[in-house]
Amino acid sequence: MSEENNQYTFENETYRKTYWHTCSHVMAQAVKRLWPEVKLAIGPSIDEGWYYDMDAPFAFTPEHLEQIEAEMRKICKEKLKLERFELPRPEALQLMEEKGEPFKVELINDLPEGEVISFYKQGEFTDLCAGPHLDSTGRIKGNALKLTACNAAYWRGDSNRETLQRIYGIAFPKKDELDAYLARIEEAKKRDHRRLGKELGLFMLRDEGPGFPFFLPKGMTLKNTLLDYWRKVHKKYGYVEISTPIMLNRQLWERSGHWDHYKNNMYTTVIDDVDFAVKPMNCPGGMLVYASEPHSYRDLPLRVGEIGLVHRHELSGALHGLFRVRCFNQDDAHVFMTREQMQDVIQETVRLFDEVYSVFGLSYTIELSTMPEDHIGTVEEWERNQDILKQAITAMGKEFVINEGDGAFYGPKLDFHLADSLGRTWQCGTIQLDSQLPERFELEYTGEDGQKHRPVMIHRVVLGSIERFIGVITEHFAGAFPAWLAPVQVKLLPVTDRAAEYAAKVSAQLDAQGFRVEVDSRNEKIGKKIREATLEKVPFMLVVGDRDMENGTVSVRRRSGEDLGAMSLEDFAALLGDEVKTMAIK
Repeated sequence: MSEENNQYTFENETYRKTYWHTCSHVMAQAVKRLWPEVKLAIGPSIDEGWYYDMDAPFAFTPEHLEQIEAEMRKICKEKLKLERFELPRPEALQLMEEKGEPFKVELINDLPEGEVISFYKQGEFTDLCAGPHLDSTGRIKGNALKLTACNAAYWRGDSNRETLQRIYGIAFPKKDELDAYLARIEEAKKRDHRRLGKELGLFMLRDEGPGFPFFLPKGMTLKNTLLDYWRKVHKKYGYVEISTPIMLNRQLWERSGHWDHYKNNMYTTVIDDVDFAVKPMNCPGGMLVYASEPHSYRDLPLRVGEIGLVHRHELSGALHGLFRVRCFNQDDAHVFMTREQMQDVIQETVRLFDEVYSVFGLSYTIELSTMPEDHIGTVEEWERNQDILKQAITAMGKEFVINEGDGAFYGPKLDFHLADSLGRTWQCGTIQLDSQLPERFELEYTGEDGQKHRPVMIHRVVLGSIERFIGVITEHFAGAFPAWLAPVQVKLLPVTDRAAEYAAKVSAQLDAQGFRVEVDSRNEKIGKKIREATLEKVPFMLVVGDRDMENGTVSVRRRSGEDLGAMSLEDFAALLGDEVKTMAIK
């Protein structure tokens, strides 16, 4: 579809955002009609839908949201024209003061001198807004909108300010699109990693440590299996592994630039009258490792990986399961290289990413983030490094979009946004090109000419936060991890007490071959055991009874319900071993 043809469809991001922004105004108008005493704050479009922050003398309930939806549908049917107008600052303030909107007054007062102050009017409703908007409320399909949630939000994100209520909504041009979206949301709720983490015994979150997850035995098995794979694939690509201290002194963080650019997110303490910080990232320690011995051009590229435990201060309201925590393991790595090697190293890293993500059935899109306002280094260096990133991935036939001004403070980066089985995207992998920290740490290598030269480097993670990645794949697989990754690969289910000894013997043989096995020897009916093992999402269930004992076989069932029938233990071990070896996704 050409850009002209999709101008007024949801394929066009600008139109989609404009549609949702207009919906936020319709929602605010509906609220003011129903409860004129409510005070309005802000109501932007977001990645999926919109929200509006409001100050109400009561708490909005699901019943209130239904009333608002009904009023919104009336407003859509009224086909009110949206009219934009501008006012000088004094008149704009007077208008919002007369309407009793203190948050709008504050917003106007905070606008810079000379800023255009614009409003949009629809019927009796007027709102301070820069736009853009649709031309009529009639453009919105009233039967294809839904208010999805309401929660608390601080005014302007400041915990010292007023606590407002934030109502979220979503809308589409057609009702079947809304229905498909709501079905996807319901499926996402079923896959919520916080619920599955509890049900499957993977991890827990406690009030005693907000943002600091506890991994349980099965969760540790999953985590360690994931890290074993990480180590295997990185060894294949020539990486060596290191470990750097969790706490280093202020001088180091000032040298790296993190003290000036990242201090608000760092946990600090004082040891022997010296300021220290718990590391929020691994790179400064990696700099010290490189600088600890001389290097030649023959050593480069030098690939150094680390599973480093890092801590970052996140606001309590931002914490979310394993997706946003205050401590996590980062699969960090730094590759030190000559300038001539930069494109080859970037492409090699992308190939590593391709290999890893394909194992989980995850596709991705790439975003190139450019120089932020808060940066170190010259504009010329930034532009040169941005061009190298572009050239490297373009030569591989990869497409990318530009994310202006969102690079790391020391260099541009490629962010990899993974798409899961529900089509949701997650930013996990990143490749950051950096010529600043090698300069700050005075890193050197001896060139072929016998002279000292400065290396360049990339910072990169493929999984990102190990904890977050576990959350992503838990939802991606709905807790039904492939056999190679599953905490328990096989569950033996004896039909009778007589078969319990045989089940234990089979378990011991499989365990000796390196498989992860459990036996359900409870005195329960076999149907209940099968149902519970299925709920536990164990890849294989081996039902053993008198006939299996006589024949030396096991009756094999997959968690999908597929009955593979009776087979010898050797044949089953070969089947499972093949799925583990090939890392099959089943």
